[in-house]
Amino acid sequence: MKLGWIIARPLAPRETDFEPWFLFASATFGIGCLAWLSLGLPWPVCWFRHSFGVPCPTCGATRSALALVHGNIGLAFRTNPLMCLVYLGVIIFDLYAVAVLLFRTKRLRLDRIPLQVQRILRVILLALVISNWIYLLCYLR
Repeated sequence: MKLGWIIARPLAPRETDFEPWFLFASATFGIGCLAWLSLGLPWPVCWFRHSFGVPCPTCGATRSALALVHGNIGLAFRTNPLMCLVYLGVIIFDLYAVAVLLFRTKRLRLDRIPLQVQRILRVILLALVISNWIYLLCYLR
């Protein structure tokens, strides 16, 4: 099955199975964060904000993650919209990875993306980061 540049297909022989690795990385990061907070260790300080007095493009990412963990998507989005979307994307991909591994279904893979489309996607990504930073500069001062 092919949908645009996304293909659903079985793993090829000797092809890297990314889904378990992504789940492992995601779970390790989540458990590490939980351990950090459970031990009462100090909150990470943004060196950029500390040095320059303005938020960096990812300022509020920790607070956004905590709001998501508590089920407050609105607060998570207001705290850092881009990181909230990234976290939600990771959750969706984790659910996909679990389903693929449990049911042994075909894997979603990106097919060849034309160079022009790659350039457009890079510009969109850069625009998202800059827009998010402008939002943070305006509302997190």
